[in-house]
Amino acid sequence: MHHPPTGPPSPPSSDPPGPSRTAARVAAVLAVCSVLLLVLVAVRWHPLIALDGGISRATHRWAVDDRALTHTFRVLTDWVWDPLTMRLVCGAAAVWLVWRRAAWWTALWLAVTCAAATVVQQSTKAAVDRPRPVWRDPVDSAHYAAFPSGHAMTATVVCGLLLWLLHRHRPGRALWRTAVAAALVSVVGVGVTRVWLGVHWPSDVLGGWLFGALLVAVAVMVYESPRNGPPKTPARRRG
Repeated sequence: MHHPPTGPPSPPSSDPPGPSRTAARVAAVLAVCSVLLLVLVAVRWHPLIALDGGISRATHRWAVDDRALTHTFRVLTDWVWDPLTMRLVCGAAAVWLVWRRAAWWTALWLAVTCAAATVVQQSTKAAVDRPRPVWRDPVDSAHYAAFPSGHAMTATVVCGLLLWLLHRHRPGRALWRTAVAAALVSVVGVGVTRVWLGVHWPSDVLGGWLFGALLVAVAVMVYESPRNGPPKTPARRRG
C-alpha cells in the first residue's frame, strides 16, 4: 500500500533565472528609466535643461579651441561610429551566421532588431521634436530632431546584440575582453563625439543609450523565450 510522504516539503528551487526572465527584468528597469527621461525632456524639466546647457556650452568651447581633436571626432562619428557603419557591421554578422552555421533565424532576428531600432528612434524623434543645440560658430551639423541620439542608440543596439551573441558561443577570455573593450569604447565614444561636436544635448545621448539597451534586452527576451520551458523528463515506471 502506498503511503504519502510525511516529511517536510522540499525547499523551492534555487536555480538562477533563465536568460528570458533575466532579460525581462532588465528590460523593465530600462523601460522605467527611458520613459522617465523621455517625460523630463518632453516637459523641459528645468534642472535637466540647465545641466544640458552647461555641459554643452563647455564642450563647445573646447571643440572650437581644439580643432585637431574636433576633426578627429568628426571622422570617428561620420565614418567609424556612424549608424550606417554600425548597421553594415550587424549585416555582415548576419551574413556570416547564415554562411557558417546556417543560423537563418538568428540572422533574421539581428536584422529585425536593427530595423526596429531605426523605427523607434525616428518615431521618438518626431514625437518629442526636440531642437538641437544652435551655435554662432558651429563645428558640425546634423539633421532631424535631437532626442534620442541616433548614433548613440544604434551603437548600443549593434554592440549589445553582437556581444550577447559572442557570449553565447563562449569565447576565450582574451577575445571576450577585447570585444567588451571595443564595444564600450564605441558606445561611450560615439556619445562623447555627439556632445563635443555640438549636435546633441547630453540627455539626447543618455536617451540613445537607454533606448538602445532596452531594445537589446527585449530582443534577447524574444530570442530566448521559446527555449525557456522546463526540461521534460520521461516518466518512470513503477515496479
